[in-house]
Amino acid sequence: MPKMKTNSGSKKRFTLTGSGKIKRRHAYHSHILTKKTNKQKRNLGHIAIVTPADNKRIRTLLVK
Repeated sequence: MPKMKTNSGSKKRFTLTGSGKIKRRHAYHSHILTKKTNKQKRNLGHIAIVTPADNKRIRTLLVK
């Protein structure tokens, strides 16, 4: 049976931390920024950790 391929889209969107957690970026931070407040744009710029509910699903996409 052949090896599972890594999902190329998820490879570009998620990174693993040293402790094994999955980092992600926030949505809604790429365009139409004029109507968003400075506070909203600032908070969207921070890196977030994937929730435990989605952890297993994303790990299967990142399998090498």
